[in-house]
Amino acid sequence: MTDLNELKVEVLLDIINSSARKAIQEYKKSGHGVPGADSTTFHPLDLATDTLALRKAIRLLEGACHQLSAVLAPPQHTVYNFVHDYTWACTDIAIRARIADVLDQHPEGLNVDALADAVNLDKTKTLRVLRVLALKGCFKEVEQEVFANTRLSLILKSTSNVGCMVRVHKDIPKYGANLYDTMTDQEYARSHEVDKSPRLFSLRKEGINSGYWEMDGETRDIFQRGLVGHTEIFGSSAVLHHYPWDTVSSMVDIGSGIGGISIPLANMFPHLRITNQDLPGIVEQAQIAWDKDAPGAMRDGRVEFVPFNFFEESPVVGKDVYYLRNILHDWPDAESTTILRNIRKVMGPNSRVLIRDCVLFHTVEEPGVGTTEFSKAPEPMLLNFGAGNHTAYQQDMTMWLIFNSKERTLNELKIIGQVHSISEYLAMVDLLRFTIHRANAGLVITRVYDLVGTMVMEFRIAQD
Repeated sequence: MTDLNELKVEVLLDIINSSARKAIQEYKKSGHGVPGADSTTFHPLDLATDTLALRKAIRLLEGACHQLSAVLAPPQHTVYNFVHDYTWACTDIAIRARIADVLDQHPEGLNVDALADAVNLDKTKTLRVLRVLALKGCFKEVEQEVFANTRLSLILKSTSNVGCMVRVHKDIPKYGANLYDTMTDQEYARSHEVDKSPRLFSLRKEGINSGYWEMDGETRDIFQRGLVGHTEIFGSSAVLHHYPWDTVSSMVDIGSGIGGISIPLANMFPHLRITNQDLPGIVEQAQIAWDKDAPGAMRDGRVEFVPFNFFEESPVVGKDVYYLRNILHDWPDAESTTILRNIRKVMGPNSRVLIRDCVLFHTVEEPGVGTTEFSKAPEPMLLNFGAGNHTAYQQDMTMWLIFNSKERTLNELKIIGQVHSISEYLAMVDLLRFTIHRANAGLVITRVYDLVGTMVMEFRIAQD
Protein backbone atom coordinates (compact mmCIF):
# COMPACT_ATOMS: atom_id res chain seq x y z
CA MET A 1 0.00 0.00 0.00
CA THR A 2 1.37 3.42 -1.02
CA ASP A 3 1.93 5.76 1.93
CA LEU A 4 1.18 9.49 1.94
CA ASN A 5 4.82 10.60 1.61
CA GLU A 6 5.30 8.41 -1.44
CA LEU A 7 2.21 9.95 -3.01
CA LYS A 8 3.63 13.42 -2.41
CA VAL A 9 6.85 12.40 -4.14
CA GLU A 10 4.84 11.14 -7.12
CA VAL A 11 2.97 14.45 -7.32
CA LEU A 12 6.26 16.37 -7.25
CA LEU A 13 7.48 14.19 -10.12
CA ASP A 14 4.31 15.02 -12.05
CA ILE A 15 4.87 18.77 -11.44
CA ILE A 16 8.46 18.47 -12.65
CA ASN A 17 7.33 16.64 -15.78
CA SER A 18 4.46 19.00 -16.61
CA SER A 19 6.42 22.20 -15.95
CA ALA A 20 9.38 20.97 -18.01
CA ARG A 21 7.01 20.17 -20.88
CA LYS A 22 5.50 23.64 -20.58
CA ALA A 23 8.99 25.16 -20.85
CA ILE A 24 9.73 23.00 -23.90
CA GLN A 25 6.47 24.20 -25.46
CA GLU A 26 7.49 27.84 -24.95
CA TYR A 27 10.84 27.23 -26.65
CA LYS A 28 9.14 25.51 -29.57
CA LYS A 29 6.75 28.46 -29.98
CA SER A 30 9.79 30.63 -30.74
CA GLY A 31 10.45 28.52 -33.82
CA HIS A 32 13.97 27.66 -32.71
CA GLY A 33 13.46 24.58 -30.56
CA VAL A 34 15.02 23.82 -27.19
CA PRO A 35 18.57 25.11 -26.50
CA GLY A 36 21.31 22.55 -26.01
CA ALA A 37 23.03 22.07 -22.68
CA ASP A 38 26.31 23.21 -24.21
CA SER A 39 24.96 25.76 -26.71
CA THR A 40 27.56 28.39 -27.59
CA THR A 41 25.09 31.09 -28.63
CA PHE A 42 22.07 32.70 -27.01
CA HIS A 43 18.65 31.29 -27.84
CA PRO A 44 16.30 33.96 -29.31
CA LEU A 45 14.02 33.48 -26.31
CA ASP A 46 16.92 34.49 -24.02
CA LEU A 47 16.72 38.00 -25.45
CA ALA A 48 12.92 38.31 -25.64
CA THR A 49 11.18 40.94 -23.52
CA ASP A 50 8.20 38.76 -22.66
CA THR A 51 9.07 35.31 -21.31
CA LEU A 52 6.52 35.28 -18.50
CA ALA A 53 5.03 31.89 -19.41
CA LEU A 54 8.50 30.34 -19.51
CA ARG A 55 9.47 31.93 -16.20
CA LYS A 56 6.33 30.59 -14.55
CA ALA A 57 7.17 27.10 -15.78
CA ILE A 58 10.74 27.39 -14.51
CA ARG A 59 9.51 28.64 -11.11
CA LEU A 60 7.49 25.45 -10.72
CA LEU A 61 10.29 23.28 -12.09
CA GLU A 62 12.99 24.67 -9.80
CA GLY A 63 10.76 24.63 -6.74
CA ALA A 64 9.62 21.05 -7.26
CA CYS A 65 13.13 19.79 -8.13
CA HIS A 66 14.70 21.31 -5.02
CA GLN A 67 11.87 20.10 -2.81
CA LEU A 68 12.11 16.58 -4.21
CA SER A 69 15.87 16.53 -3.72
CA ALA A 70 15.50 17.74 -0.12
CA VAL A 71 13.00 14.94 0.55
CA LEU A 72 15.00 12.10 -0.99
CA ALA A 73 18.60 13.14 -0.20
CA PRO A 74 20.18 12.56 3.23
CA PRO A 75 19.81 15.77 5.28
CA GLN A 76 23.54 16.01 6.04
CA HIS A 77 24.23 16.04 2.31
CA THR A 78 21.71 18.84 1.67
CA VAL A 79 22.70 21.06 4.60
CA TYR A 80 26.43 20.80 3.88
CA ASN A 81 25.74 21.92 0.33
CA PHE A 82 24.20 25.11 1.75
CA VAL A 83 27.66 26.38 2.68
CA HIS A 84 29.99 24.20 0.64
CA ASP A 85 29.49 26.12 -2.60
CA TYR A 86 32.13 28.46 -4.01
CA THR A 87 30.51 29.06 -7.39
CA TRP A 88 30.21 32.74 -6.46
CA ALA A 89 33.99 33.07 -6.01
CA CYS A 90 34.76 31.26 -9.27
CA THR A 91 32.24 33.41 -11.13
CA ASP A 92 33.91 36.54 -9.75
CA ILE A 93 37.29 35.35 -11.01
CA ALA A 94 35.91 34.57 -14.46
CA ILE A 95 34.36 38.03 -14.76
CA ARG A 96 37.32 40.01 -13.44
CA ALA A 97 39.82 38.06 -15.57
CA ARG A 98 37.54 38.35 -18.62
CA ILE A 99 37.86 34.66 -19.37
CA ALA A 100 34.64 34.61 -21.43
CA ASP A 101 35.95 37.49 -23.56
CA VAL A 102 39.10 35.54 -24.40
CA LEU A 103 37.19 32.33 -25.18
CA ASP A 104 34.83 34.33 -27.41
CA GLN A 105 37.77 34.60 -29.82
CA HIS A 106 38.19 30.81 -29.79
CA PRO A 107 34.78 29.20 -30.41
CA GLU A 108 36.43 25.81 -30.95
CA GLY A 109 38.03 26.01 -27.50
CA LEU A 110 41.33 27.08 -25.98
CA ASN A 111 43.84 25.07 -23.95
CA VAL A 112 44.01 26.21 -20.35
CA ASP A 113 47.75 26.97 -20.71
CA ALA A 114 47.09 29.56 -23.40
CA LEU A 115 43.98 30.81 -21.63
CA ALA A 116 45.80 31.32 -18.33
CA ASP A 117 48.58 33.19 -20.13
CA ALA A 118 46.04 35.41 -21.88
CA VAL A 119 44.42 36.45 -18.58
CA ASN A 120 47.71 36.47 -16.62
CA LEU A 121 46.68 33.82 -14.08
CA ASP A 122 48.23 30.61 -12.83
CA LYS A 123 47.37 27.67 -15.08
CA THR A 124 46.55 25.13 -12.36
CA LYS A 125 44.36 27.54 -10.40
CA THR A 126 42.57 28.71 -13.54
CA LEU A 127 41.84 25.08 -14.38
CA ARG A 128 40.30 24.49 -10.94
CA VAL A 129 38.05 27.54 -11.35
CA LEU A 130 36.87 26.42 -14.79
CA ARG A 131 36.13 22.90 -13.58
CA VAL A 132 33.82 24.23 -10.87
CA LEU A 133 31.94 26.44 -13.33
CA ALA A 134 31.78 23.78 -16.05
CA LEU A 135 30.11 21.51 -13.50
CA LYS A 136 27.15 23.94 -13.62
CA GLY A 137 27.20 24.31 -17.43
CA CYS A 138 29.09 27.63 -17.34
CA PHE A 139 31.97 26.96 -19.82
CA LYS A 140 32.52 23.46 -21.20
CA GLU A 141 35.55 21.23 -21.45
CA VAL A 142 35.54 20.23 -25.13
CA GLU A 143 38.75 18.20 -24.78
CA GLN A 144 40.96 17.49 -21.81
CA GLU A 145 41.90 20.92 -20.37
CA VAL A 146 40.48 22.70 -23.42
CA PHE A 147 37.58 25.02 -22.63
CA ALA A 148 34.99 26.94 -24.65
CA ASN A 149 32.12 29.27 -23.90
CA THR A 150 28.55 28.15 -23.40
CA ARG A 151 25.24 30.00 -23.38
CA LEU A 152 25.74 30.56 -19.63
CA SER A 153 29.32 31.81 -19.75
CA LEU A 154 28.41 34.38 -22.42
CA ILE A 155 26.64 36.22 -19.59
CA LEU A 156 30.09 36.77 -18.02
CA LYS A 157 31.48 38.76 -20.95
CA SER A 158 32.47 42.36 -20.25
CA THR A 159 29.87 43.54 -22.78
CA SER A 160 27.05 41.90 -20.81
CA ASN A 161 24.80 44.10 -18.69
CA VAL A 162 23.99 41.09 -16.53
CA GLY A 163 27.72 40.59 -16.04
CA CYS A 164 27.89 44.16 -14.76
CA MET A 165 25.25 43.35 -12.14
CA VAL A 166 27.31 40.34 -11.06
CA ARG A 167 30.33 42.65 -10.70
CA VAL A 168 28.29 45.06 -8.57
CA HIS A 169 27.61 42.17 -6.17
CA LYS A 170 31.17 40.90 -5.90
CA ASP A 171 31.77 42.20 -2.34
CA ILE A 172 28.46 41.03 -0.86
CA PRO A 173 29.80 37.66 0.42
CA LYS A 174 32.26 39.64 2.55
CA TYR A 175 29.39 41.54 4.15
CA GLY A 176 27.50 38.28 4.69
CA ALA A 177 30.45 36.89 6.62
CA ASN A 178 29.83 39.60 9.23
CA LEU A 179 26.04 39.17 9.38
CA TYR A 180 25.90 37.36 12.72
CA ASP A 181 28.25 39.94 14.24
CA THR A 182 25.85 42.73 13.23
CA MET A 183 22.97 40.84 14.84
CA THR A 184 24.80 40.67 18.18
CA ASP A 185 26.62 44.02 18.16
CA GLN A 186 25.07 46.45 20.65
CA GLU A 187 24.99 49.32 18.14
CA TYR A 188 23.78 47.38 15.09
CA ALA A 189 21.67 44.52 16.41
CA ARG A 190 18.29 46.27 16.85
CA SER A 191 18.82 49.08 14.37
CA HIS A 192 16.94 49.39 11.07
CA GLU A 193 18.72 52.60 10.08
CA VAL A 194 20.51 52.90 6.75
CA ASP A 195 23.85 53.64 8.41
CA LYS A 196 23.77 50.38 10.38
CA SER A 197 24.01 47.98 7.46
CA PRO A 198 26.28 44.90 7.45
CA ARG A 199 28.13 46.55 4.55
CA LEU A 200 29.08 49.57 6.64
CA PHE A 201 29.90 47.32 9.61
CA SER A 202 32.34 45.39 7.41
CA LEU A 203 33.93 48.48 5.89
CA ARG A 204 34.33 50.24 9.23
CA LYS A 205 36.23 47.23 10.54
CA GLU A 206 38.68 47.96 7.72
CA GLY A 207 38.78 51.67 8.55
CA ILE A 208 36.68 52.63 5.53
CA ASN A 209 33.60 54.85 5.74
CA SER A 210 32.09 55.39 2.30
CA GLY A 211 28.47 55.62 1.19
CA TYR A 212 27.16 53.09 -1.30
CA TRP A 213 26.09 55.78 -3.75
CA GLU A 214 29.53 57.45 -3.80
CA MET A 215 30.85 56.25 -7.17
CA ASP A 216 33.45 57.41 -9.65
CA GLY A 217 32.66 57.58 -13.36
CA GLU A 218 33.63 53.99 -14.25
CA THR A 219 31.92 52.49 -11.21
CA ARG A 220 28.76 54.47 -11.90
CA ASP A 221 28.73 53.29 -15.51
CA ILE A 222 29.06 49.65 -14.42
CA PHE A 223 26.29 50.18 -11.87
CA GLN A 224 23.89 51.75 -14.36
CA ARG A 225 24.56 49.00 -16.90
CA GLY A 226 24.04 46.53 -14.08
CA LEU A 227 20.58 47.96 -13.48
CA VAL A 228 19.75 47.24 -17.11
CA GLY A 229 21.07 43.73 -16.53
CA HIS A 230 18.90 43.47 -13.44
CA THR A 231 15.88 43.98 -15.71
CA GLU A 232 17.02 40.98 -17.78
CA ILE A 233 17.67 38.81 -14.71
CA PHE A 234 14.23 39.41 -13.23
CA GLY A 235 12.33 39.51 -16.50
CA SER A 236 11.12 43.01 -15.67
CA SER A 237 10.40 43.86 -19.29
CA ALA A 238 7.28 41.70 -18.98
CA VAL A 239 5.61 44.79 -17.54
CA LEU A 240 5.75 46.25 -21.06
CA HIS A 241 3.39 43.49 -22.19
CA HIS A 242 1.22 42.81 -19.15
CA TYR A 243 0.21 46.28 -17.97
CA PRO A 244 -2.39 48.29 -19.96
CA TRP A 245 -0.06 51.05 -21.16
CA ASP A 246 -2.44 51.85 -24.01
CA THR A 247 -4.71 53.43 -21.36
CA VAL A 248 -1.88 55.63 -20.04
CA SER A 249 -0.93 59.01 -21.50
CA SER A 250 1.91 60.11 -19.22
CA MET A 251 4.40 58.29 -17.04
CA VAL A 252 7.09 59.37 -14.58
CA ASP A 253 10.03 57.01 -14.11
CA ILE A 254 11.11 57.80 -10.54
CA GLY A 255 14.73 56.93 -9.85
CA SER A 256 14.90 56.25 -13.56
CA GLY A 257 18.59 55.50 -13.89
CA ILE A 258 19.59 55.69 -17.54
CA GLY A 259 16.19 54.43 -18.71
CA GLY A 260 16.31 50.66 -18.31
CA ILE A 261 12.51 50.43 -18.44
CA SER A 262 11.39 53.80 -19.80
CA ILE A 263 13.45 53.57 -23.03
CA PRO A 264 11.81 50.32 -24.21
CA LEU A 265 8.49 51.69 -22.98
CA ALA A 266 8.88 54.76 -25.18
CA ASN A 267 9.85 52.62 -28.18
CA MET A 268 6.84 50.29 -27.75
CA PHE A 269 4.25 52.99 -26.95
CA PRO A 270 5.02 56.15 -28.94
CA HIS A 271 1.87 57.87 -27.59
CA LEU A 272 3.38 58.02 -24.08
CA ARG A 273 4.84 61.21 -22.64
CA ILE A 274 7.65 60.13 -20.32
CA THR A 275 9.43 62.03 -17.57
CA ASN A 276 12.73 60.70 -16.22
CA GLN A 277 13.55 61.83 -12.69
CA ASP A 278 16.73 61.02 -10.82
CA LEU A 279 19.73 62.80 -9.31
CA PRO A 280 21.40 65.38 -11.61
CA GLY A 281 24.44 63.25 -12.55
CA ILE A 282 22.26 60.25 -13.43
CA VAL A 283 19.93 62.40 -15.53
CA GLU A 284 22.94 63.54 -17.59
CA GLN A 285 23.89 59.90 -18.21
CA ALA A 286 20.29 59.11 -19.12
CA GLN A 287 20.18 61.72 -21.88
CA ILE A 288 23.19 60.08 -23.55
CA ALA A 289 21.48 56.68 -23.38
CA TRP A 290 18.23 58.07 -24.80
CA ASP A 291 20.07 59.76 -27.68
CA LYS A 292 21.50 56.33 -28.55
CA ASP A 293 18.57 53.99 -27.89
CA ALA A 294 15.45 56.14 -28.33
CA PRO A 295 16.39 58.99 -30.70
CA GLY A 296 12.83 59.24 -32.02
CA ALA A 297 11.44 60.03 -28.57
CA MET A 298 14.14 62.68 -28.09
CA ARG A 299 13.47 64.19 -31.50
CA ASP A 300 9.71 64.29 -30.99
CA GLY A 301 9.93 65.75 -27.50
CA ARG A 302 8.15 62.77 -25.93
CA VAL A 303 10.62 62.57 -23.07
CA GLU A 304 11.80 65.10 -20.52
CA PHE A 305 14.54 64.92 -17.91
CA VAL A 306 13.88 66.54 -14.54
CA PRO A 307 16.50 66.10 -11.81
CA PHE A 308 15.20 65.73 -8.26
CA ASN A 309 15.80 64.11 -4.88
CA PHE A 310 12.82 61.94 -3.93
CA PHE A 311 13.38 62.49 -0.21
CA GLU A 312 13.34 66.28 -0.46
CA GLU A 313 11.07 67.00 -3.42
CA SER A 314 7.93 65.75 -5.13
CA PRO A 315 8.00 64.57 -8.75
CA VAL A 316 6.29 66.45 -11.58
CA VAL A 317 2.59 67.12 -11.01
CA GLY A 318 -0.51 65.31 -12.23
CA LYS A 319 0.84 62.47 -14.37
CA ASP A 320 -1.06 59.23 -15.01
CA VAL A 321 1.55 56.80 -13.70
CA TYR A 322 4.39 57.18 -11.21
CA TYR A 323 6.66 54.17 -11.65
CA LEU A 324 9.13 52.97 -9.01
CA ARG A 325 11.35 50.13 -10.15
CA ASN A 326 13.58 48.67 -7.42
CA ILE A 327 13.38 51.87 -5.38
CA LEU A 328 11.55 51.08 -2.15
CA HIS A 329 13.57 47.92 -1.51
CA ASP A 330 16.68 50.11 -1.18
CA TRP A 331 15.24 51.92 1.82
CA PRO A 332 13.90 51.12 5.30
CA ASP A 333 10.23 51.76 6.05
CA ALA A 334 10.56 55.36 7.24
CA GLU A 335 12.38 56.48 4.08
CA SER A 336 10.01 54.49 1.85
CA THR A 337 7.06 56.22 3.50
CA THR A 338 8.63 59.61 2.74
CA ILE A 339 9.09 58.71 -0.94
CA LEU A 340 5.45 57.68 -1.33
CA ARG A 341 4.17 60.66 0.63
CA ASN A 342 6.03 63.02 -1.72
CA ILE A 343 4.50 61.28 -4.73
CA ARG A 344 1.00 61.38 -3.32
CA LYS A 345 1.20 65.19 -2.96
CA VAL A 346 1.24 65.60 -6.75
CA MET A 347 -1.11 62.81 -7.84
CA GLY A 348 -4.32 63.58 -9.67
CA PRO A 349 -7.58 61.77 -8.84
CA ASN A 350 -6.89 59.13 -11.51
CA SER A 351 -3.14 58.84 -11.03
CA ARG A 352 -1.56 55.50 -10.22
CA VAL A 353 1.64 54.50 -8.47
CA LEU A 354 3.27 51.35 -9.81
CA ILE A 355 5.74 49.70 -7.44
CA ARG A 356 7.86 46.98 -9.02
CA ASP A 357 9.77 44.99 -6.42
CA CYS A 358 10.19 41.46 -5.19
CA VAL A 359 7.33 40.39 -2.91
CA LEU A 360 7.81 37.80 -0.18
CA PHE A 361 5.16 35.31 0.86
CA HIS A 362 4.91 32.83 3.67
CA THR A 363 5.04 29.11 3.03
CA VAL A 364 1.53 28.79 4.49
CA GLU A 365 -1.69 30.71 3.91
CA GLU A 366 -1.38 34.35 4.96
CA PRO A 367 -4.49 35.87 6.60
CA GLY A 368 -5.55 39.15 5.04
CA VAL A 369 -3.93 38.48 1.68
CA GLY A 370 -6.38 37.06 -0.83
CA THR A 371 -4.94 34.17 -2.79
CA THR A 372 -6.23 35.73 -6.00
CA GLU A 373 -3.68 38.51 -5.52
CA PHE A 374 -0.71 36.31 -6.29
CA SER A 375 0.15 32.94 -7.77
CA LYS A 376 0.53 30.03 -5.38
CA ALA A 377 2.14 26.68 -5.96
CA PRO A 378 0.12 23.46 -6.09
CA GLU A 379 0.35 21.01 -3.21
CA PRO A 380 2.54 19.43 -1.99
CA MET A 381 4.92 22.23 -2.98
CA LEU A 382 5.52 25.07 -0.57
CA LEU A 383 2.87 27.72 -1.14
CA ASN A 384 5.46 30.34 -2.17
CA PHE A 385 7.18 27.95 -4.66
CA GLY A 386 10.11 27.34 -2.31
CA ALA A 387 13.42 27.39 -4.20
CA GLY A 388 11.49 28.41 -7.30
CA ASN A 389 11.45 31.89 -5.74
CA HIS A 390 15.15 31.74 -4.88
CA THR A 391 16.00 35.11 -6.43
CA ALA A 392 13.38 37.06 -4.48
CA TYR A 393 14.47 35.77 -1.08
CA GLN A 394 18.17 36.10 -1.87
CA GLN A 395 17.45 39.64 -3.07
CA ASP A 396 15.95 40.33 0.34
CA MET A 397 19.23 39.26 1.92
CA THR A 398 21.16 41.46 -0.52
CA MET A 399 19.10 44.49 0.51
CA TRP A 400 19.76 43.74 4.15
CA LEU A 401 23.50 43.33 3.63
CA ILE A 402 23.97 46.49 1.58
CA PHE A 403 21.35 48.93 2.88
CA ASN A 404 19.84 47.42 6.04
CA SER A 405 16.61 47.49 4.03
CA LYS A 406 14.42 44.68 2.71
CA GLU A 407 12.05 43.18 0.22
CA ARG A 408 8.54 43.24 1.66
CA THR A 409 5.43 41.14 1.98
CA LEU A 410 2.28 42.37 0.30
CA ASN A 411 0.85 43.39 3.67
CA GLU A 412 3.96 45.45 4.46
CA LEU A 413 3.64 47.26 1.14
CA LYS A 414 -0.04 47.90 1.81
CA ILE A 415 0.83 49.55 5.14
CA ILE A 416 3.51 51.80 3.63
CA GLY A 417 1.14 52.81 0.85
CA GLN A 418 -1.72 53.61 3.19
CA VAL A 419 -0.05 56.04 5.56
CA HIS A 420 0.43 59.78 5.22
CA SER A 421 3.39 60.23 7.55
CA ILE A 422 6.13 58.43 9.43
CA SER A 423 4.28 58.92 12.71
CA GLU A 424 1.18 57.35 11.18
CA TYR A 425 3.30 54.48 9.89
CA LEU A 426 4.63 53.79 13.39
CA ALA A 427 1.09 53.96 14.78
CA MET A 428 -0.08 51.52 12.11
CA VAL A 429 2.69 49.08 12.99
CA ASP A 430 1.68 49.28 16.66
CA LEU A 431 -1.92 48.55 15.74
CA LEU A 432 -0.96 45.58 13.59
CA ARG A 433 0.94 44.08 16.48
CA PHE A 434 -2.44 43.73 18.16
CA THR A 435 -4.10 42.65 14.87
CA ILE A 436 -6.27 45.79 14.83
CA HIS A 437 -6.86 47.10 11.29
CA ARG A 438 -8.29 50.38 10.14
CA ALA A 439 -8.66 52.22 6.85
CA ASN A 440 -6.47 55.18 5.90
CA ALA A 441 -6.89 57.88 3.29
CA GLY A 442 -3.52 57.25 1.64
CA LEU A 443 -2.82 54.83 -1.19
CA VAL A 444 -4.47 51.44 -1.61
CA ILE A 445 -3.52 48.48 -3.79
CA THR A 446 -5.94 48.02 -6.67
CA ARG A 447 -4.14 45.37 -8.74
CA VAL A 448 -1.17 43.02 -8.49
CA TYR A 449 0.70 41.67 -11.53
CA ASP A 450 2.77 38.54 -10.87
CA LEU A 451 5.82 38.75 -13.14
CA VAL A 452 7.71 35.90 -11.39
CA GLY A 453 10.45 36.96 -9.01
CA THR A 454 9.08 40.48 -8.98
CA MET A 455 5.55 41.88 -8.93
CA VAL A 456 4.02 45.13 -10.06
CA MET A 457 1.59 46.58 -7.53
CA GLU A 458 -0.79 49.29 -8.64
CA PHE A 459 -1.75 51.85 -5.98
CA ARG A 460 -4.40 54.55 -6.26
CA ILE A 461 -5.63 57.24 -3.90
CA ALA A 462 -7.99 55.73 -1.37
CA GLN A 463 -11.60 56.87 -1.62
CA ASP A 464 -13.17 58.07 1.63
